[in-house]
Amino acid sequence: MSAVDSAGIATSKVDGRVIHDETLDRILKLQRTAFLADGFPSAGVRRNRIDRLVALVLDNADALVDAIVSDFGSKSRAATLATEIVGSLEGIEHTRANVEKWMKPERLMRGGRLTGIRAEVVPTPLGVVGIIGPWNFPLHLVILPAAAAFAAGNRVVIKMSEVTPATSDLFAALVAARFDESELAVVTGGVEVGAAFSSLPFDHLFFTGSPGVGKRILAAAAPNLVPVTLELGGKNPVVVGPRTDIDRAAERIALGRMVNGGQVCICPDYVMVPESRAEEFAAAVTATWRNRFPVVLADPEYPSCVNDANYERVTALIDDAREKGALVRVASPHGERLPDARSRKIAPTLVSGVSDDMDIAQEEIFGPVLLLRTYRDLSEVVAYVNERPSPLVAYWFGEDDDDFRRFVGSTRTGGVARNEFGIHMLPATAPFGGVGNSGMGAYHGRAGFDTFTHRRSVVGTDLPFMVTTSSAVPPFGVVPRLISVLVMGISRLRSDWRLRRR
Repeated sequence: MSAVDSAGIATSKVDGRVIHDETLDRILKLQRTAFLADGFPSAGVRRNRIDRLVALVLDNADALVDAIVSDFGSKSRAATLATEIVGSLEGIEHTRANVEKWMKPERLMRGGRLTGIRAEVVPTPLGVVGIIGPWNFPLHLVILPAAAAFAAGNRVVIKMSEVTPATSDLFAALVAARFDESELAVVTGGVEVGAAFSSLPFDHLFFTGSPGVGKRILAAAAPNLVPVTLELGGKNPVVVGPRTDIDRAAERIALGRMVNGGQVCICPDYVMVPESRAEEFAAAVTATWRNRFPVVLADPEYPSCVNDANYERVTALIDDAREKGALVRVASPHGERLPDARSRKIAPTLVSGVSDDMDIAQEEIFGPVLLLRTYRDLSEVVAYVNERPSPLVAYWFGEDDDDFRRFVGSTRTGGVARNEFGIHMLPATAPFGGVGNSGMGAYHGRAGFDTFTHRRSVVGTDLPFMVTTSSAVPPFGVVPRLISVLVMGISRLRSDWRLRRR
């Protein structure tokens, strides 16, 4: 049985799987041919592509929200609208507003023009960008990098997540109706399509997802030397400062863990609290959860785990910790039996007494579960964070004091947020990205434009004599040697003087 999917690619259904008969190579070739034939797009063309992308989303906002909620099973429509659509608009608008400014060449050696040398750095598009989207925010996390790639003058191919099929199919159909495939194409499909997609010779590959999958994406791109941006996750630490208001910190941390049911790459994963205040903090966290979520099973806004696999993975982490001696506090509403496999809902859960042999201590949780650890001195916190893979974000609850600055200056994380969930992402101009295990590269604002741009040096001369060539081929004579000795002597004097000053 053959059909044409919503991205315009011929497909066949075999055992329920969608296999692409038309190869992904065709789309890549189509876009690269169009890119080379049309030349670098003007600011107006770039803005028009961004405008059409935004219009597509806004005109179909209700249908897209319905699809996302349907994929999750239980999820707030209001929160989905706010995070998936409204939350992306300011960043996209900032990018659109600055396209022309960011495109301008940067002039170098301005004084060199007097001697006939003209030098500049010209921001140029890379060509065709591949974007692999995740399931936790299946719309937001593809349209934001796509807008940045458009701003930089590129063509874009998006691979949607197979975990959210309703969203993926709808978005692919909408894009096919609004965009020529040579500008923007969306492909859907399972693991086979994802593997083929990540091995294509794109000019840049952008991936949002887990560190484990990110490693496979990087390995698949390596044979073609495709540059890759990885937006990953990790176990994000939260530090409650020694003099912090425990009730206020506990409330914000507890609710931050519950955003999208904990299925967010920047969610708090474990909290480090002064040892003497651990029980006070635990009581405040569980009280916050019980007050905020008096009903779970019958609440259509309480997020489910996205599928059975993630539900089973999170509950297995809890069970493993309990069996190995951890204290598990479950904030289940009165009369409800949770976790519930049918609805894939897990009650807010606080786990303390965690040891390193527990799976939950090593694996990113990605669910409504928070770990509680204690410390006596800030040096213990710094050592614990630094001994583990670098997280995407670190949270600090307390004043902007010497302790906070010591923590910021002594740890390696993608970003730092103080006293509020995700506030490091608030400025539209702030770059967003991980480091080490939590990713490589960044986007948002100018960083997104730069990610999808090659800064090309363009230097020329109109002088009637050779500037560099004559000194690079024999016979060299005595002049080049004298110049080298002079430059080295000046550099030696300069470095000696600086070292003496220190």
